[in-house]
Amino acid sequence: MLSNEFLILVAALLPVLIALYFINRKDKNNPEPTGQLVKALFFGVLSAPLSMLLSIPFKEIGLYNEESTTVTGQLACAFFGAAIPEECFKFLMLWLVVRNNKYFDEHFDGIVYAVCIGMGFAGIENVLYLFDNYDNWVGVGIGRALLAIPGHFFFAIIMGYFYSLSHFTSSLVKRPMYLSFAILMPILAHGLYDGFLMVQSVLPDIACMLSLAVIFLLIRLRKISNKHIANLLRKDGVV
Repeated sequence: MLSNEFLILVAALLPVLIALYFINRKDKNNPEPTGQLVKALFFGVLSAPLSMLLSIPFKEIGLYNEESTTVTGQLACAFFGAAIPEECFKFLMLWLVVRNNKYFDEHFDGIVYAVCIGMGFAGIENVLYLFDNYDNWVGVGIGRALLAIPGHFFFAIIMGYFYSLSHFTSSLVKRPMYLSFAILMPILAHGLYDGFLMVQSVLPDIACMLSLAVIFLLIRLRKISNKHIANLLRKDGVV
């Protein structure tokens, strides 16, 4: 009989593995070496504890307070406690993985590496969340598989898309613009996602509407991500 611990690990990592399988199937023109993908996954896992190097100082200087009972306080917590630290370190890890990577030779590669990093982060976060909710891991696992994992997946696609545009453009004007979008757009999307969830604690009367807003945001991010994927595959001559 399988232990609960093993089942929790499977529940935490299965949606991550599905996301990785999906994005790597798209990279059929010139797949990245397995070693590079594993490296990106490891760097993604590493970005989770490193993000506290920003979130803890942000909290200490009063940029956010997890116990806040106001809408603005919960939004500050969403951005300064989660979105900004997490996406900044994912961005740093993406730069470290691809900066001297000779295999980063196609536009779509930026999305592949960004997704590996994002799923590394999401995987370790999911494991911690499910074990932290040991008595209700099934419900938490289902909720995160439907919301949190797709969220990190879409944030990563957006980051990888703009990073690739910056990397391959010859325009000195567009390069810094795309690079800025590569960090700012995921922060915005991530902050709104967490914000809609966190504000529910201080506005319980409209919690249902805020939940619908989360679903609507993910649907929009899915459409945007699909367009980004198609655009970069076209640039690589795949579709």
